[in-house]
Amino acid sequence: MATQLDTFETNLGNVRTDVTRTTPAAFQETLADVIDQPTIGASLPFEEVTLEGMDIVIDPTPNQLREAACGVTAAALGVADYGSVVLESTPTGSELASLFPDRHVIVIREQDLVPDMASAFELMGERFRNGRDDAVIATGPSATADMGELVYGVHGPRETHAVVLEA
Repeated sequence: MATQLDTFETNLGNVRTDVTRTTPAAFQETLADVIDQPTIGASLPFEEVTLEGMDIVIDPTPNQLREAACGVTAAALGVADYGSVVLESTPTGSELASLFPDRHVIVIREQDLVPDMASAFELMGERFRNGRDDAVIATGPSATADMGELVYGVHGPRETHAVVLEA
């Protein structure tokens, strides 16, 4: 029987998002293998992992933001049935690191996966009531067919990759 993580991983693949599972101990080595340089990012809100000591600019200047090939941010939640992630806005501007570079690497903990959108809305409602009320639900790379043929990366990253911290 498939686990919630297996379902999430399958559905990420269905929305053109690569997945790498890792442990907190192997996190920085794993992340180094999936990022492209130059990389910008936002501090991760997890106690078990950090971007510190890596070649990742945490507080990018406008020029560094424009030149970045890759952005690394954390996801607050993952919705297994959709392969979607909830990206919260942060005071340090995590949304910039998730939208501007061509490649977005999402770091999510297995414990932050929920089975379906109803569960995500229930948890998000609690977060919103507690003042954390700015978030985006993202599903795969940016895509549009406004002008005819499907094009990726018009309104955000062309590629997405999820790094899942296994429990």
